[in-house]
Amino acid sequence: MIATLEKPVYRACFALIYAYGLRIGEAVTLPITAVDSKQMLLRLIGKRNKERALPLTESILEMLREVWKTHRSPRWLFPSRRIVTHLPDATARNAFNKARDECHFDDNFRPHSLRHSFATHMLERGVDIRIIQILLGHSSIRSTEIYTHLTEPLREDLRKLLRQTTHGLFEGRRPNHG
Repeated sequence: MIATLEKPVYRACFALIYAYGLRIGEAVTLPITAVDSKQMLLRLIGKRNKERALPLTESILEMLREVWKTHRSPRWLFPSRRIVTHLPDATARNAFNKARDECHFDDNFRPHSLRHSFATHMLERGVDIRIIQILLGHSSIRSTEIYTHLTEPLREDLRKLLRQTTHGLFEGRRPNHG
């Protein structure tokens, strides 16, 4: 779906939202200064003015550089058309909804669904929930626990584990009726 977004600014914004589990408001308001290429960090201000420093990958850094070359805003990673302000939340949502509709996704698939997908995919890869809590910027682990529902890959892993731990559990000596 992200590839369906035609404008590089929109595509990069939503790629970043998915790659780091960002809220849409965190992504659209990112200044150029959020990218620390020396320390390879993405610094952002989340809810309640809490700063998060997320590890920046080479591919994400390259994507952000390529997108910046398309607009060269002196201030914003994802500027509005006028360049002087950041991409409005509503404009980003409209672009997302258009791409979602082109892909025939359900209307319940919203920008926040990318954040949810990020957390779910991290859990499926075995990332500790406390790490996911930090990445998402949750102050309480209880906020992160909403992402711990059992997805099918996690169910299958659990089935394998249960098979291993219960194999032969009820086998034993059979009574001799002879």
